[in-house]
Amino acid sequence: MNKNTTEQLKNILNLHKKWVRGEEGGIRADLARANLTRANLTRADLCAADLCAADLARANLSDANLYNANLTDANLTDANLTRANLTRATGKAV
Repeated sequence: MNKNTTEQLKNILNLHKKWVRGEEGGIRADLARANLTRANLTRADLCAADLCAADLARANLSDANLYNANLTDANLTDANLTRANLTRATGKAV
């Protein structure tokens, strides 16, 4: 990921965190079809996020909260899902 993309992702995650908490200005994360190859999403709160068809190959999702996330057609090849919360995550990952 380049620096620009990393900053954009941080912004999306911060707005999503506000959305999860019900805070003003929060926006649900829409990362559908996003290229997140090798992204460091350790401990990211992606609860109910849209990750439909996202490329998460070799991404670090250890300790991430993916509760109720949409992972339909997401590419999780070699992703690190150690201790990730996948409870109620939907879709079939490829």
